[in-house]
Amino acid sequence: MISIKVHDKTFRPFLTVQQIDEQIKRLGLELSRDYAGKRPLFIAILNGSFMFAADLIKQIVLPCRISFVKVSSYSGTASSGQLKTLIGLEESLFNQDIIIVEDIIDSGLTLQRIVEELKSLGTKSVEVVALLRKQTAREKPVEVKYVGFEIENEFVLGYGLDYDGFGRNKQDIYQTTL
Repeated sequence: MISIKVHDKTFRPFLTVQQIDEQIKRLGLELSRDYAGKRPLFIAILNGSFMFAADLIKQIVLPCRISFVKVSSYSGTASSGQLKTLIGLEESLFNQDIIIVEDIIDSGLTLQRIVEELKSLGTKSVEVVALLRKQTAREKPVEVKYVGFEIENEFVLGYGLDYDGFGRNKQDIYQTTL
């Protein structure tokens, strides 16, 4: 892997597609074990989680469904602090086991709002699976039971993550220091 430039920033190699695949297989096994006998609904948060959600759902060995919701709080490399719900769910979630699929947990603001909204709809349970978690950058206390990688507070792109819309198509994950 070599460094790449996107807009005005240079990103260095961070996680290879092989490392990502290993963690996704582990997460798939854990979720399949923990939800044995259940029929969970995976809700992937767009746009960033699309690659992670697609690869994760292939590792789930029990009956399940997947749906998508689109929210945003980012502008450039920083959270704007304001959420914009762009696409919502169109089905009843009452008494369902929900697993939120998130690419990265940063401030926790977006995730906190999503969890609160889902719980208010009478769900049976709500858990979160995230590929990446920035432990030091979290502002809101949201429990994330399933985490692929704990990372430092650096900006990352690739594997669905972007910088102003670019870089999502990289199979590896790259990072730069903020």
